[in-house]
Amino acid sequence: MSASYRPTAWPWRDVLLTALAPAVWGSTYLVTTQWLAVDHPFTNACWRVLPAGLLLLLWQFRLPAPGTAWRLLALAALNIGVFQGFLFVAAARLPGGLAAIFGAMQPLAVMLLSRWVDGVRPGWPRVAAAGLGVLGMALMLLAPTSRWDLWGVMAATVSAASMAGGTFLARRWSIGLAPLPLTGWQLLLGGLMLLPASLLLEGPWQTPRLSQGLATAYLCLAGALLAYVLWFRGSLRLPAVGVASLGLLSPLTAAVLGWAVLGQNLGPLGWLGFGLALGSVILLQRLSAPAPEARRDKCGPRSEINQGS
Repeated sequence: MSASYRPTAWPWRDVLLTALAPAVWGSTYLVTTQWLAVDHPFTNACWRVLPAGLLLLLWQFRLPAPGTAWRLLALAALNIGVFQGFLFVAAARLPGGLAAIFGAMQPLAVMLLSRWVDGVRPGWPRVAAAGLGVLGMALMLLAPTSRWDLWGVMAATVSAASMAGGTFLARRWSIGLAPLPLTGWQLLLGGLMLLPASLLLEGPWQTPRLSQGLATAYLCLAGALLAYVLWFRGSLRLPAVGVASLGLLSPLTAAVLGWAVLGQNLGPLGWLGFGLALGSVILLQRLSAPAPEARRDKCGPRSEINQGS
């Protein structure tokens, strides 16, 4: 292993706080299938993010730096509009543990973007660790309760690819906003992007039942407002590959909830895959940890590039 990939200082606090976001997102599948109208994915996604964005901007309103509006729109589309819309489509058409499995490709996608855009080679240790996560998720596909749905698989793939692109660009671009307003603007703009799809494809909004209202409130306050603040905070502080690898915690959480609440048993191979995927997350965190001098330098995306992210 080269010197660039030796485990160095591990920013535990930032990693653990960022990891809470995908862990909360993993509950989306359980909440959607049990308490929401699964045939209204874009409506569910819109109600999840639009109120959260408004609340955050009312709390801390800031304008982005001049000339960065197009970057903010692109991030909102990738991280919120496309990601959330297709996430709910996948949640409605696939079992919880399977619906998020395609997120395992996010670390590899970020590595490919770094190689293609910045000319940075990730190195075989990171590629191997990311491949371990893909292998773990592939084994989870063999779980007895797994069922395939073409549209669900396509939606999950688009959702994962969109989030990978947004994670890469969020670390690379400077918009001049602190995490709270940065999150608020993305949630608001992403929700406005989902609004036409909701009304045109799924019809006028209906008055929700109490259980639907409570489920939507949970997804909005915990799954959007809190989770995205933590996620974008981590995106500004941690290497892109390390942040993307934490996305695997979403399908892992979904699998645990599916097993504990819905009786979706993974079987021996599935649990083996679970362990491999979790090991992949830990390895990628250690391999992506910036060197102490790079962390002190705080020179933004350039320090990450120097570390081979």
